[in-house]
Amino acid sequence: MSQKDYTVPALQKGLRILEMFDSNCRALSQVEMAQSLGVSTSSLYRIVQTLVSMGYLNKIGTNTYSLGTQVVSRGFSYLASREIVEVAAPFVTRLRDSTSLSSHVGVRDGTEVLYVYRALALQRVSVNVPVGTRFPLHTTAMGRALLTGMSPAELQHLFQGQRLDGYPRPAPQSMPELMALCEKERAQGWTHHYSDHSTALAIPIRNFTGQVIAAINISGPDPVMNTEGVMETLLSELKHTAAEVMRHVGGMNYR
Repeated sequence: MSQKDYTVPALQKGLRILEMFDSNCRALSQVEMAQSLGVSTSSLYRIVQTLVSMGYLNKIGTNTYSLGTQVVSRGFSYLASREIVEVAAPFVTRLRDSTSLSSHVGVRDGTEVLYVYRALALQRVSVNVPVGTRFPLHTTAMGRALLTGMSPAELQHLFQGQRLDGYPRPAPQSMPELMALCEKERAQGWTHHYSDHSTALAIPIRNFTGQVIAAINISGPDPVMNTEGVMETLLSELKHTAAEVMRHVGGMNYR
């Protein structure tokens, strides 16, 4: 007697579509998905639309898609939140101890950065951002570090209909300004922002596919951060810390 097959073909196809994306394949058309699965595009239409409506795929062009935020925030939540905090905490704390400056871990939630871990500097004057705090992505070094893994098309889609003005400079005030800044910061591999008499540096954390899943920062009062030679030293320590975190989550080494 043959064994019953309890698999769900549509679910299999949906999961296989998600598995097609990696660091070398950031976007796929519906035709490419169908060719990879050996099926017609029409048979995938409802599956793809379901994945889009649930946030597992983003539509970034005509019948072209990239992975959506739910892949990280839901499907791989263990890696993206719990493990990131557990792994990063000792390294971020060590960074705080070696620099006497506050350091944080943040993840992206929509168009905001969510602070999920804090190593607070013990000195009297320090930058204190409590766990659970949210800021618009484009207004902080941590937030823009999380944007460095996104293509211009993905940035346009993420901020579609969003107003960027109304926040103090040096936060970018328009989409062209944000895209130009992200291109520069993506190329250099780190971000820099100052506000309210404090300065912050941040670096993205990538997983094994190259996707940005978190960011870490170091921040302190302007008189400390802007002393000659200090910024370069702090950036070097931040890069080393990011590399250690990525090594322990099976991510890409910082280059």
